[in-house]
Amino acid sequence: MAQISGAVDLSGLSTPPPVGGSYVTEVSQETFEETLRKSIQHPVVIEFYSSKAPESQAMGETLTSLVNAAGGSWLLARMNIDNSAQIVQALQINAVPMVVGVLGGQLVPLWQGSMAKEEAEKVIAELLKMAAGNGILGKATPVVQDTGSTDSGTEGEDDPRYTLAYEAMATEDYAQAQVEFEKLLAQNPNDPLAKTGKAQAGLLSRVAGYDPVKVKTDVDGDNPSRDAVLAAADIAVAMGDAEQGFSLLIAAIAETSAETRDLLRVRLLELFDTQDPSDKVVLSARRNLATALF
Repeated sequence: MAQISGAVDLSGLSTPPPVGGSYVTEVSQETFEETLRKSIQHPVVIEFYSSKAPESQAMGETLTSLVNAAGGSWLLARMNIDNSAQIVQALQINAVPMVVGVLGGQLVPLWQGSMAKEEAEKVIAELLKMAAGNGILGKATPVVQDTGSTDSGTEGEDDPRYTLAYEAMATEDYAQAQVEFEKLLAQNPNDPLAKTGKAQAGLLSRVAGYDPVKVKTDVDGDNPSRDAVLAAADIAVAMGDAEQGFSLLIAAIAETSAETRDLLRVRLLELFDTQDPSDKVVLSARRNLATALF
């Protein structure tokens, strides 16, 4: 069996933004402090940019792509320095783009100038590890942008439909989070964010009850039990390695009896729901599941 870590880091989970929403917000001098306070619950990355700097547009597009792919692991706050003289002076910003992280209200310098997408992703991954080490594991609330304006600087507002659910997730009250997501699904059974959120809340609730050291020992032994495989798959997905979690279950499905196979299949489908359905890892696992079953 594949190896799993002895510590459970829940920061790898992500949720796709709702239609019309993202994890990008525009920050002004008036909302700067409020944005810093959000970093108590989840990591924030602030991109200082200028409409007068050509490099800013490309950097903004790169960060927007990364943050929406991360689906709530962090929030991107974009701040136009052309309208923020006080902040520029206070932080001594002399060139843009400039990117900083914020954890627990504290600024963490990341880089200045342009950076390739792959390198930016690595730097932000290190910021997320730092956040996890400091117990900052909450998820950012999706932002709904004002599509009625052509001004790229329009500030988005948190979508109030998901507030109660995400507050419950942030405080690790996963049972209540499931209740709130179920309410949203009752109103709209096709709500992809609510469906994903409910599946993630269920996953986190299960993982909170596991002893990861025992699970590792059990799943690495000879003939691991069904429960050991289920727990190991949950932990792998919760740690952000969905491919490993899916593979554990599919391998077990191919080798077990019909009764056990169905239970493993149902869990696998639940874990699929924790991810973006269009993710290539999910699509590949669905094909592998079909092969294992037939």
